Amino acid sequence: MSQSQAMTAAQPGQRLKLFESKLVLPAIAESFYKLDPRVQLRSPVMFVVYVGSIITTLLYLQSLDGKGEAGSGFILATSVWLWFTVLFANFAEALAEGRSKAQAASLRSLKQSVSSKKLTAPKHGTQWLPCPATDLRKGNYVLVEAGDVIPIDGTVIEGVASVDESAITGESAPVIRESGGDFSSVTGGTRVLSDWLVVQVTANPGETFLDRMIAMVEGAKRKKTPNEIALTILLVALTIVFLIVTATLLPFSLFSVAAAQSGSPITITVLIALLVCLIPTTIGGLLSAIGVAGMSRMMQANVIATSGRAVEAAGDVDVLLLDKTGTITLGNRQASAFFAAPGVTERELADVAQLASLADETPEGRSIVVLAKQKFNIRERELSALHAEFLPFSANTRMSGVNMDGREVRKGAAEAVRKYVEAQGKEFPAEVLRTVDDVSRRGSTPLVVADAGRVMGVVELKDIVKGGIKERFAELRRMGIKTVMITGDNKITAAAIAAEAGVDDFLAEATPEDKLKLIRGYQSNGRLVAMTGDGTNDAPALAQADVAVAMSSGTQAAKEAGNMVDLDSNPTKLLEIVEIGKQMLMTRGSLTTFSISNDIAKYFAIIPAAFVGTYPQLKALDIMHLASPNSAIMSAVIFNALIIVFLIPLALKGVRYRAIGATALLRRNLLVYGVGGLLLPFIGIKLIDMLLAAFNLV
Repeated sequence: MSQSQAMTAAQPGQRLKLFESKLVLPAIAESFYKLDPRVQLRSPVMFVVYVGSIITTLLYLQSLDGKGEAGSGFILATSVWLWFTVLFANFAEALAEGRSKAQAASLRSLKQSVSSKKLTAPKHGTQWLPCPATDLRKGNYVLVEAGDVIPIDGTVIEGVASVDESAITGESAPVIRESGGDFSSVTGGTRVLSDWLVVQVTANPGETFLDRMIAMVEGAKRKKTPNEIALTILLVALTIVFLIVTATLLPFSLFSVAAAQSGSPITITVLIALLVCLIPTTIGGLLSAIGVAGMSRMMQANVIATSGRAVEAAGDVDVLLLDKTGTITLGNRQASAFFAAPGVTERELADVAQLASLADETPEGRSIVVLAKQKFNIRERELSALHAEFLPFSANTRMSGVNMDGREVRKGAAEAVRKYVEAQGKEFPAEVLRTVDDVSRRGSTPLVVADAGRVMGVVELKDIVKGGIKERFAELRRMGIKTVMITGDNKITAAAIAAEAGVDDFLAEATPEDKLKLIRGYQSNGRLVAMTGDGTNDAPALAQADVAVAMSSGTQAAKEAGNMVDLDSNPTKLLEIVEIGKQMLMTRGSLTTFSISNDIAKYFAIIPAAFVGTYPQLKALDIMHLASPNSAIMSAVIFNALIIVFLIPLALKGVRYRAIGATALLRRNLLVYGVGGLLLPFIGIKLIDMLLAAFNLV
């Protein structure tokens, strides 16, 4: 595949239409392949239907010799609809798996056979030899220059370059990758746009991030989650109960007919139809599809989950840990106000602050220049005309500034500027200290400006809280989820931001050990914790959290520690992940409620019809007044098959997410899916019965 083909390939998070022909046609074929008994055994409920279909088919063949227990037409119709029930369930699962396989195929299209520049030594400028990417091994070093495709996953150990990761993330904007820090990880299949990188290979062929992604999204690789296993056990238990009850009905029927010397015993065909309609076939047929679709919806959000268990855990989360910067706030502090010192005008402060920021290319520095221009129309100076010496910010001095014509202008942290001023024998005004405290209490960052040892005042840098984030936190609170903001800021600043954002709690001056301790504390109280991170220092906490979302742009250590990877590297994606997890659990619970409620209505349809020949008194229970016993049984079997078809879109799309508490959600499910599941079969079975009677089909 060429580079242009790879870059235009379908993105992993693409949204496929529910019933696209390229998905439906293979799913239909797969429905028949899944008739393999080994496949059917994976779902005990549907395996019972599968066995029942085989038995009724054999009974139909027997009836062709004139030895049938009932009319061959009735047995054939029953057998056909039982097979349709199995095939529809297979189709739902195959369609869900097909969506995942389509996403995996789009990821495979990104894998390219490229030649790498393998270095003889881990340093730029040393000799390199051409080497196929498939021959690279963990620990090798490669040179990647502008226009080259990164051959395999690795860590940048030298250089800085812009990288096009659109093939992985779908985002067209290039990202910067450089040695050291939290942005040193590169992914095979992405392309360097400028400059060069020396990359240390961190994975062998077949073990790359892209390979793991493909394995994760393929439905065939999915393992059942704990909740799914528990629900399967419940469904198996119900099936066994109904199987025992149904099996004992035949001898009772034979005995009653023999004792009364009248009537007719129940047939095996009717008993199988009764069993299939009473066991939870609806949820049994859709259970696997719901799980696969949950993984697929996560992929559509550009999130790779290592397992269905991680998706399910997201639905059970009740504590969210979120970084402040980039998640709750925009991440770039902006200058919002000038507070002049006594004897200094605000315009004078703005002029000096702008001068100190002319060579400052950080977002904060540029915002000071812009604010001075907006408030006082102070234009930027021409740097070359100033003949000035600009001093970049230093972690040691915690200041930046400019020296010009014997004049020293400084801008920086309050304590740093205070020490600088007092070292020159000048006084630091108490009014400025009070301003610094006031700005800090509001959750902003104060920068003090001094000119020739004279304190000019304070520039307020405000960390802007993202729009709409407070409302999202309110939704989570209604769901019973606690939000905790984590920040390295001091407690005063953290408290102000937490109040503005509407989080429930915060952890200030957080260290990696503090994060780990906090997570373990919540878990010891039986809480499920989710967090997001991108740095190596986040890895311990990510490994401890129940749902750990690592940023694709983060370090290899963070990605290996997490059980999800966000391809968009968007920290707020954690909120969407929780919603998808909740939606999957809601879908499973809703369809389980609906399936069990269905059985009650089908009981009233089949039991009177099945046993009216043995016990005529049961005619009183025929509250739907169905046309005939055979019509009643056939109507219930047809409804049982068709309801799976109508519920396939709901299983794949998921129940609509609603930010409500567990109690309110339970009440709603019981009303909509419980009562609805109870009433719908009465209506559906009656309509089918009327159609069968109208066309004399039974």
